[in-house]
Amino acid sequence: MKDSRTTNPLAVGDIVDYDPGDEGKGMITAIHPRRNYIIRKSTNLSREAHIIASNIDIAFLIVTLDFPETKSAFIDRFLVTCEAYRVPVKLILNKFDLIDENYTEMLAGFKEIYEGAGYEIIEISAHTGYNLNLLREECNGKVTLFSGQSGVGKSSLINALDSKLVLRTGEISDYHQQGKHTTTFYEMHPLATGGFIIDTPGIKGFGLIEMAKEELSHYFPEMLRISDNCRFAPCTHTHEPGCAVKEAVEDGRISADRYISYLGMLEEEEKYR
Repeated sequence: MKDSRTTNPLAVGDIVDYDPGDEGKGMITAIHPRRNYIIRKSTNLSREAHIIASNIDIAFLIVTLDFPETKSAFIDRFLVTCEAYRVPVKLILNKFDLIDENYTEMLAGFKEIYEGAGYEIIEISAHTGYNLNLLREECNGKVTLFSGQSGVGKSSLINALDSKLVLRTGEISDYHQQGKHTTTFYEMHPLATGGFIIDTPGIKGFGLIEMAKEELSHYFPEMLRISDNCRFAPCTHTHEPGCAVKEAVEDGRISADRYISYLGMLEEEEKYR
């Protein structure tokens, strides 16, 4: 993380040593090394960072095609962070019951981009129960992070997974196409079937922690797979001749949308460095 500072030295998912003390005044005496974590910038233009959670077996990013639409820039920044900090991640396409023939093209485009990049997409409906059993199996015995922007149905989905969990849910604003923050802090919940779910507040933006421009493309799996074929190393895949990544974008083997996201992240890092 270079010289970025974290606002929370202790995060949900940390394994600690604890002295219960007397009269209920216990104390954490040590934090064990984290095997992975998810982290983001606390605020724009800030060198401070916030650790969302640690020691995660798998992260699920919940997204929706509409009402509200999850923007690709947010998805890509979350995925890059998972890649950078060694957190296995899958995409959950929630509210699948609302996707009809009007969304056929949008759904196909979404799958082409992210399955093409190498990510598994699980289609889910918390409302109808579609594929909930599949998701329960994915969570069984694991420490699982559920994250997403406000309004994607994260709390409803977690409630549907385990009837003993009663997380507060909210409505979507028709005007803003956004949800309210119904989860206000990070919390870990045990599952009746075994394992734990880490619930996170809805995230509006996801600022990356400083990454060298030469390494950013390593966190795009589809770029990493072919970057050894670039004429120059390291290659930023922007201006260099003989760049295999740019050639793959031009002939459609790499999504142009993902490449635009990559360029945006490069520009952001240069601007705020």
